[in-house]
Amino acid sequence: MSRLNGKRAEAQEQGLKINVAILGAGGIARTMANTLVQMAGDSRYSSLVEPYAVAARDADRASDFAQKYGFDVSYGSYDELLADPNVDLVYIATPHALHAEQGIACLKAGKNILVEKSFTANAAQARQLLDVADQTGLLCTEAIWTRYMPSRAIISDLINFGEIGEVQAATANLCYPTTRKARMTDPAMAGGALLDVGVYPLNFFDMALGADTSERKISSVSTFMVPYKTGVDATDSITLQYDDGVMATATSSMMCCSDRSGAIWGTKGYMVCQNINDIQGIDLYNLDHKLTRHIDIPAQLTGYEYEVAAAADAILDGKTECLEITHADTLRIMRLMDQIRDIWGLKYPFE
Repeated sequence: MSRLNGKRAEAQEQGLKINVAILGAGGIARTMANTLVQMAGDSRYSSLVEPYAVAARDADRASDFAQKYGFDVSYGSYDELLADPNVDLVYIATPHALHAEQGIACLKAGKNILVEKSFTANAAQARQLLDVADQTGLLCTEAIWTRYMPSRAIISDLINFGEIGEVQAATANLCYPTTRKARMTDPAMAGGALLDVGVYPLNFFDMALGADTSERKISSVSTFMVPYKTGVDATDSITLQYDDGVMATATSSMMCCSDRSGAIWGTKGYMVCQNINDIQGIDLYNLDHKLTRHIDIPAQLTGYEYEVAAAADAILDGKTECLEITHADTLRIMRLMDQIRDIWGLKYPFE
């Protein structure tokens, strides 16, 4: 058990913070490091989290990383991180295919974990990781930042208050040209568009259409993909039909750039969300396609601060999951992506 799990009063009394370590030193790890440094200097978060350590497979790389961001500790191996009793929360920032193994190792070493999306490579791995989380009583939560952002509640409130009437359909897309990254095209690393960018439209639908609250369930899935030369999916189109007739269509790709928009269509109008990966604003339109309202999203540090704060709060409260994305939410999305890949006939070498 981590030193601060369920000990909010003790932490506040002694001025203790959640020490965060980053496992991995790639691009997304650098974004998280920048977030942690900003949180440490922000009065809203400075008493909650401490940027503490980084682990990489190369000691020099880890040392350079720690020096750049002002971390106290660096490790030249992941085992060194696992052995440090001062680590309260590990952010796992490695490729999808490694998350389950590394997450289990962290949990068994008494470390709470915040696991970068996609949570694992498939639902079987996700179930295995969550089973270990249940056994250890430690926090295990997925770091898909859109689940934790204020924009989520704003969209839900607009729908619940009937701003666009009854929802009938939705669309979303997210595409970035990312084939230059070796992991993206590598089947052994669970590469491809689906787990890296396609997961965002699926989560957008899950939240906006109420599937995460059991208001509606997916009744059928139609999908096709264009394969990359290595066999992973390069461009995907996915249509979901829900049990009440609502339909949602997603497009994702690692070959091109898209406008990244998400739209929710209702009987009284529709809303357009600018960039589903990090919503910048929401525009509401009436039946005459006239803009009736624009909503700005509150200013943020990097956007990652919400997931870190939620994880830290959960640790102090002794919780094993975050309400923003429960274990059931994570499993539902992982099973959906498995179902989509089954339709494509796409399996990773380790499956």
